[in-house]
Amino acid sequence: MITITHAFVLGAGLGKRLKPLTDDLPKPLVPIFQKPLITFALDHLIDIGVKSFIINTHRLPDLFRRFFPHNDYEGHVTKLVNEPVLLDTGGGIKNVEPDLGMKPFITYSSDILTDIDLQPLIDEHFRCGNDVTLALRNTGLAAAVAFRNGQVVDISNRYGVAGNHDFANVAVWNPGIFKRIPPNRKISFIPIVANWIGAGGKIGGVVLNDGKWFNIGSRTEYLEVHRMISKEHWKPRYLKMSGWPERVAAGAIVDRTAQIHGCTVVGRDCRVGGEAILEDTILWPGAQIASQSHLRGCIVRANQKASGIHRDIDI
Repeated sequence: MITITHAFVLGAGLGKRLKPLTDDLPKPLVPIFQKPLITFALDHLIDIGVKSFIINTHRLPDLFRRFFPHNDYEGHVTKLVNEPVLLDTGGGIKNVEPDLGMKPFITYSSDILTDIDLQPLIDEHFRCGNDVTLALRNTGLAAAVAFRNGQVVDISNRYGVAGNHDFANVAVWNPGIFKRIPPNRKISFIPIVANWIGAGGKIGGVVLNDGKWFNIGSRTEYLEVHRMISKEHWKPRYLKMSGWPERVAAGAIVDRTAQIHGCTVVGRDCRVGGEAILEDTILWPGAQIASQSHLRGCIVRANQKASGIHRDIDI
């Protein structure tokens, strides 16, 4: 089995669509049943043989450093590279060129949650001798990638070929990409790859429609992931930790007369008062819910207090 040992995990997004949840917490660190979103990407990559990670950051870099205090995740070297000025996906790749070296590497967006099988992507990359191999999917969100006979022949209709798949935010790259990206410039890798197609580059793809795939870009999608996990008892096969999903975190105090329904999650150090009712509501660490409160479809951010009756709001 062919393995790739280096991964670039894109964590520098602004999280605008998830505001106000991302006002004081970067999107990659938002919890999914107590587990930060980015760690699913890292666990997934470890499962296929990745040994070291580079994560780019932008907003609130101190929170990333606090989460990775020893530049390590589960015994794997984890380097944080902050971008004071956003470089976008292409500029971000160029910026970490010295860290990725001259071997093929994999990129993975930190705002997706998926259990797709990544090994076929790696195998196809080396079998076909591609310059880049994109994970593709029929997501229903877009169809910008024109995929024909095993090759990506157009992106975003650059050459007049209609797209039929969406990019699933995971890709394998040869180091030849570095010379195609201008240094110190904010640029997406999409036009870089599109230009490479026109220059004769071999851009491959693998359609990975099996398994779950979520792009967590809004509060609706954030809540929907929790509903799905709760309803289907879903757990990614690569996740080795026991006790996940954890509905009520250790250290949380929930009054015996409180009621918890649906996909409600109570984070660590939370307090839920007597006769409170929580329905499909997510409490981040340290949240406090007053007695006799009733929350439905709400998200209460870390260390915030809520009382009274609330529906479908962020607190």
